[in-house]
Amino acid sequence: MKLTTKGRYAVMALVDLARFDNVNPVSLRDISLRQGISLDYLEQIFLKLRKKEIVQSIRGTQGGYVLKKKAHEIKLTNIFEAVDEKIKTVQCKKESKRGCNGKPTKCLTHDLWDELENHINSFFKEKSLEDLVKNNNEKRI
Repeated sequence: MKLTTKGRYAVMALVDLARFDNVNPVSLRDISLRQGISLDYLEQIFLKLRKKEIVQSIRGTQGGYVLKKKAHEIKLTNIFEAVDEKIKTVQCKKESKRGCNGKPTKCLTHDLWDELENHINSFFKEKSLEDLVKNNNEKRI
């Protein structure tokens, strides 16, 4: 299983943004500096997040981004889907009769990896941005 930088950075940036929710819009430049993520890359990510209505842009000199929903309503799965990130542990399609190895049957450990994928995706469906913000704040104390 591989989680790309796009998925990881989207989560990092949104946790950063969620920390400032209810204060003022947050500029991508500030997130970029705090998280060490390229501004150009953040702009690409936030374009996708805005299209999926996870964030909203605010124009003006004090503009930036805010969460469109409450942090507890935004699950990690929503973020990954918004940036076209797929969490897969097998290369084949679940509905396919053929295996990842190109043979007519699935490999001996296919069910193991499929079960792991289900656990991972269930974990991401339950974790919200709020969970990550709270966890981060508790570690700072």
